[in-house]
Amino acid sequence: MKPANLLLLKENLKGLNLANMFRYFEEQSRQASEEGLSYGDFLLELTDIELRIRTENRNKRRIRDARFPLVKPLNTFDFRSVPDLNKRKIMDLATCEYIKEQRNIIFMGRSGAGKTHLATALGLEACHNNFKTRFITGYALSNELIEAYNDRELSRIINRYSRYDLLILDELGYVPFSQKGAELLFQVMAERQERGTTIITTNLGFADWTKIFGDATMTAALLDRITHNAHVIECNWESYRLKQSLSKKKNK
Repeated sequence: MKPANLLLLKENLKGLNLANMFRYFEEQSRQASEEGLSYGDFLLELTDIELRIRTENRNKRRIRDARFPLVKPLNTFDFRSVPDLNKRKIMDLATCEYIKEQRNIIFMGRSGAGKTHLATALGLEACHNNFKTRFITGYALSNELIEAYNDRELSRIINRYSRYDLLILDELGYVPFSQKGAELLFQVMAERQERGTTIITTNLGFADWTKIFGDATMTAALLDRITHNAHVIECNWESYRLKQSLSKKKNK
């Protein structure tokens, strides 16, 4: 290719926002010449590179925006340590069909059972499938909503949380909310009804949720909303976290 035409092609690629094709054009061009690739195969290689890098960057951006405290993918969860967990069920959930169907997931059980790990792993799968995801503890969200209420920015914050395809509400019940915090959290959940999916991890059974929200009527209304057609996974096995720690010590 003539230098002038090469320069023009690069400008066209930049203008079309095909930055990765622009970056790898000369390298792929030399490789295509050495391997005797057709024009079509050469173009296919370039477009594959563009799409692959765009997908990788999109996944990184989704994961960063989700604000996971730790990145724990599903392949790091030791299912052998918790034989009572239905692995097939979790793998089915990893396909993210539950998000398309707007079905919530509630991981319920004792501390250390791996609830947060499972919720995070499913959140990562959601990011990989291009679903807008946010991870936050129930207590942190309650505080954020109270601050927004005091700053007269509540509508903006509630709208933001209602737009996530997947909201992961971690450790619900570990710390009780103030009455205002409970009311505002209820508003978020009500706003998300039929608009998005929520994953909740909690150490309390449904009968004890009044300890979190205080008001029995509001608690019943909230449970009615979030449990409708939801996947409820009871995590009543011994501490997964403790088993992991003991296993690491044994290996050492």
